[in-house]
Formats: sequence, structure tokens, C-alpha cells
Amino acid sequence: MTLLFDGGCPLCQREISFISSRDKLNNISFVDIDAPDYDSGLYCGISYREAMGRIHGITDKGDIVKDVQAFREAYSLVGLGWFYAPTSWPLLRPLFDKFYEIWSHWRFNVTGRPSLDQLCKDRELTINK
Repeated sequence: MTLLFDGGCPLCQREISFISSRDKLNNISFVDIDAPDYDSGLYCGISYREAMGRIHGITDKGDIVKDVQAFREAYSLVGLGWFYAPTSWPLLRPLFDKFYEIWSHWRFNVTGRPSLDQLCKDRELTINK
């Protein structure tokens, strides 16, 4: 699996560091979408804006997974699938999905980062230099 993450987000970095430390079999490749050389063409066309807006993963079969599903898959690959199992239970899944939707919207404010729009503008300016 390839997991696209925001390397400029301290909480995202912490989560990826945790997952990476458990990935003893190297089942996951980690791609920092905040890196200047992020190229959506290499990752199923997932744009910078899309990737920054919510977590995405690409399975070894080429399927795109995002949001809580991406975490479920990643944790499963590192032997911790049981940790995210409750997020797929029928009564709890909608709650976890809604929580992630809210979190993905507010994470920039919570972590002291510029808004998604501002990050995209800044990136565009950097690329067009």
C-alpha cells in the first residue's frame, strides 16, 4: 500500500511515524504530499488539493482508499487491524466517518497550519516560479 500524508502536519507526522515503526515487513510506502516534488501523476492522479483535504491510500491492486478506510487498511497491514476494527462496525462506522470528515476540515486550524486554500495557492506560486 502507498499512503499519502501531509508531512507539514505535526499530528499527521506523528501518526505516520507510529504506523511506520510498526511496519516491520515494509508493506506500506509513505509519500509526503507536502514535499515540493509531489507529482499526482505518479499516484493515481490524486491532486495535491485532494490529498491535502483527506488521507488517501493506494492498495497494491491500485484501488484508492481514503478517510478512515485508509487507516483501517494501513493498521491491518502492520498487524494492528483490531485497533481500527470498531470503525467498520455498522452502528459505529457512520460516527467514525463523520468524525473524520469534521477532523479533516478543522485539522489545519487545530495544527496551526494555513487553510487548504492558502496551502494550494502557496504551492501554485512555488511551482510557477
